[in-house]
Amino acid sequence: MIELERPTMQEDLLRLLIIDDSEDDVFFLLHALTQAGLPFEHTHVETLDELREMLGETDWDVVITDHHLVGCSSRDVISLVKTTNSDLPVVIVSGEIDEREAIAAMHNGAQDFVMKDNLSRLVPVVMREKKQHDLKKSNRPLEEKYLFLCYHDSLTHLVNRQEFEVSIQQRVEDARQNGKTHLLMFLDLDHFKLFNDTCGHTAGDELLVKITAILKSCLRERDILARLSGDEFGILLEQCHQEYALTLARKISDAVKNSRFIWAGESHEITLSIGMVEINANAQDHQTLLSCADIACYAAKDQGPGSIVLFSPDDAEYTRRRGEMLWAPKIQQAAETNQFVLYHQPMANLQRSVGPHTEFLLRMNDNGKIIGPGEFIPAAERYNLMPLIDRWVIRHVFEYLNQSGLNQKGEGTYFINLSGSTLSDESFFEDIKRLQKQFQIPPHMICLEITETAAIANLVKAVEFISEIRQRGFKFALDDFGVGLSSFDYLKTIPVDYLKIDGSFVLNMLQNPIDRGIVEACNNIAHATGLLTVAEFVENDEIRQALVEIGVDFAQGFGIVKPGPLPTIHV
Repeated sequence: MIELERPTMQEDLLRLLIIDDSEDDVFFLLHALTQAGLPFEHTHVETLDELREMLGETDWDVVITDHHLVGCSSRDVISLVKTTNSDLPVVIVSGEIDEREAIAAMHNGAQDFVMKDNLSRLVPVVMREKKQHDLKKSNRPLEEKYLFLCYHDSLTHLVNRQEFEVSIQQRVEDARQNGKTHLLMFLDLDHFKLFNDTCGHTAGDELLVKITAILKSCLRERDILARLSGDEFGILLEQCHQEYALTLARKISDAVKNSRFIWAGESHEITLSIGMVEINANAQDHQTLLSCADIACYAAKDQGPGSIVLFSPDDAEYTRRRGEMLWAPKIQQAAETNQFVLYHQPMANLQRSVGPHTEFLLRMNDNGKIIGPGEFIPAAERYNLMPLIDRWVIRHVFEYLNQSGLNQKGEGTYFINLSGSTLSDESFFEDIKRLQKQFQIPPHMICLEITETAAIANLVKAVEFISEIRQRGFKFALDDFGVGLSSFDYLKTIPVDYLKIDGSFVLNMLQNPIDRGIVEACNNIAHATGLLTVAEFVENDEIRQALVEIGVDFAQGFGIVKPGPLPTIHV
């Protein structure tokens, strides 16, 4: 080996690893670098074995190799270098390489080639490659961080959902081909949103990090733990049967519950719901398995905080929830592509003419088939999609009233249903005001309605929202009135303009004196508080006449007119 004296300024040195079986050629190469005033240190090796040994000893800047070597070629050198460090540049310096061979070498991974009879190119080539190599090294931490975040969660550093799904699919293939059994867990922190809203997002993040540590402590080294979304975790248990999984689930549940979380001097008990599904030879794919585990987790939540449910495909709950999960993406698509359809159902004025009263209703057009709300609304409620639907309805009702010119007449009252979850959406009220201004809708024409049970469940929010909306000139109706245990008492609290008497009482009021008495009581109390009444489920003329006699203001139902598409607007 030949090694020249090393300059003293170590940080400015160019670190070269040279492989060449001719010491004379190496001397001329080093002489060219020295004559150019280039500070460098080098090591000269002659064989692939020596090269392999030296590649691991120093953080080299550039590898210089001859093309033809004893027992190997530059192709072998490039392969060895790139296997060891793919970023390390290789420059060929040769006197016996033609253009075709040089191009082939660069295709194999060489950065450049220099002819030994023209070493004046060597310095600029080497410095260029050093600069590129330094740039790659400086960017490497960012690239590694980016690569890490592609497969991991930034907060907990756990595997993310995308990578977790790959692992599940691998276990599916293993179960099919080798008959092994694995198990998938879906974990959801109970009431995490309430904790997050109450204590703040910083506390929520701290809690998630602590839960991650607890879960890791309960698992075997070969098990995979992932963060699937905000407060949802997944666990993949390698070669595991149900008995062990159930025991582990109870261990995890107890460990989380017993580890009190202290924040701002207050102690919080944390629980999680766990759903599980077995991965066996009959497993379909990772998406189906995650859906099944998710369904089992929802079933666990319904049983109460800290519950554990093992999925069973024979369970009727699975069929229902599976249907809801299939509806969720269709609902989102319908809102985005306007596959929802507005229907309307006029009401009959039973006592006096006070302008037309009509309720807007929602349907979905699924490839030409009109689907009623009973099929997709439960899924929308389960997956918190009702605010999305309510926004779509509000916008398209206002747009229809504007395009039809009904807003210019300023006559009539048009009813629009809202969900209880929408009342908790703080931006929804602002959206209504913006759309009302955009489409020039007189507020008194719009009557928003919510069911009595939803209003009671969100009483504080409901009263706040209704009060604000009525101050803007909108009207409000309480739907399905009478089904609550304390219906009349809530009229003192909830400020509304209309009372819609629940149709279950109206439907049987001619056969059942108690139902008729409830209808009469609802009507009398409503009038006593200055409200107008609407009877639902009016199926025939006999019921309509009885309602006239009782003094109900409006009637709605198939006996009045069935819901139908909106009249066509002729522009």
